[in-house]
Amino acid sequence: MDLQGFGAQLASGTWITVQLAIVSMVCAVVLGLLGAGAKTAGPAPLRWLGTLYTGTVRGLPELLVILLVYFGAANIINQVANAFGYSDYIALSPFMAGVIALAFNYGAYMTEVFRGALATIPSGHREAGLALGMGRARIFRRIVLPQVWRVALPASGNIFLSLLKDTALVSVIGLQDLMRETSIAVGYSKAPFTFYVAAAFIYLGLTAVASLGIHWLERRTTHGMRTLTE
Repeated sequence: MDLQGFGAQLASGTWITVQLAIVSMVCAVVLGLLGAGAKTAGPAPLRWLGTLYTGTVRGLPELLVILLVYFGAANIINQVANAFGYSDYIALSPFMAGVIALAFNYGAYMTEVFRGALATIPSGHREAGLALGMGRARIFRRIVLPQVWRVALPASGNIFLSLLKDTALVSVIGLQDLMRETSIAVGYSKAPFTFYVAAAFIYLGLTAVASLGIHWLERRTTHGMRTLTE
């Protein structure tokens, strides 16, 4: 396949895509844990906010959220900065906007995944931790979180694969990711089929590697749980 000298640009875009997916997923996991905690063990106002969050995300297209974050968040940040006497304009980079938007979207799905995983843990496990004199934070870290991770991992893996593909949407706000670099190459070379096929193979390669990594984590987690029970 003749990439007409655009191979380096596609490789650079692929690296940015990988970074965007990983950082966004980490942030989504954090949001998911916070959201699940709010919906399962928080006071009524937090439960209401968690329900509103997940319900709102389900009704919004991801592309619209990306555009709202990129064009709206910068205005909010500058208004807050002006209120504190900072007059210089603060720009929100496409990468940061993409991370915020993707994490916001997929954090809602991770909230439901973790909420379901938390529901599978018997209350007796927490009570046993309290009987041993463990604090709530230690119980969560040593008893609850490992079990939640094991139950939530398969669904979390599928969410990551979906997020990885949706990083292509961030190209509309100018991020030099794989999709953006592919579009630039198409514009210069006038060979759309060649470059879109190349991008398709790269995305397939990324998802294949991610799937292998997820499978390895699932096997490692299952092996660890079997070791603990033996």
